Amino acid sequence: MTTNLQGKTALVTGASRGIGRAIALALAAAGARVIVHFGSDEKAANFVVEAIRASGGSADKVAADLSAPNGPHELARQVRGLIGERLDILVANAGISKASSIAETTVEDFDRLFAVNVRAPYFLVQKLLPVLGEGSSVVLLSSLAARASVGNLSAYAASKGAIDTLVKHFAAALGERGIRVNAIAPGVVETDMSNFAKTDTGREFTLGMQALKRVAQPDDIAGAAVFLASDAARWVTGDTLRVDGGSRL
Repeated sequence: MTTNLQGKTALVTGASRGIGRAIALALAAAGARVIVHFGSDEKAANFVVEAIRASGGSADKVAADLSAPNGPHELARQVRGLIGERLDILVANAGISKASSIAETTVEDFDRLFAVNVRAPYFLVQKLLPVLGEGSSVVLLSSLAARASVGNLSAYAASKGAIDTLVKHFAAALGERGIRVNAIAPGVVETDMSNFAKTDTGREFTLGMQALKRVAQPDDIAGAAVFLASDAARWVTGDTLRVDGGSRL
């Protein structure tokens, strides 16, 4: 079994920073050509592309607003123009979070969370089906919040719970075509989206619920994505892999 991705082409959404950036770099290090998607921070996306190329890898960038109804359609159109007829790996990492109580959550907040975290990956998979086939791997991003109550994240958690459900349905529907579909469920990771983890209070809370006593970094999640994308995980589909340092055991 191998995690060598030489000759494979991958798309990573939300790849300009955080977990997405770490996954893009890790896939490239394993040999894949990587399409780096970004929403608004082109400078950060350029940094990722240049880092991959400087290491001898192949990378391109694409921009699309995945909160817009036609965002996934536009992204798929651009990607297909770049890669031609075959996409081996899709990592639908792009996501947003919103901490608020049930009483304070607005309709706008709720709709935006589901637009980016659920609708976008759903229709991105749909629009990329013509270039996904035997041996392709789709990796979605779930969360610890999908299975455990963590802070004021009820709407966000619901969107990630939807991902855990989609994984099973996608895997069952696409298995006949040889396409594997799985999810990664990180715990608290020190990223821009989780600034809470950078505070003393956040660190204490995080370490208190984890078996492993350090705060996760994006690189800790990236290895799991490479595994699921590779032949080493060729008999794994319809699963959500917890990569959370043993949180809330």
